[in-house]
Amino acid sequence: MANPKRKQSKRRSRLRRGQNQFYAPKLVKDAESGVLRRPHRVDPVTGKYRGRQVLDAGA
Repeated sequence: MANPKRKQSKRRSRLRRGQNQFYAPKLVKDAESGVLRRPHRVDPVTGKYRGRQVLDAGA
């Protein structure tokens, strides 16, 4: 089996692990309903996406 030639430094390991963080989702305020929602998704309250009705409002 292949083995590393040198020990990996703590800094290098921590830099790699630092990329595996969880971030809070970005939210935008809807212009019509004022509800916070994820960008580029259908508004759950009105059922609209980019000003067009795509879902029933009750769904």
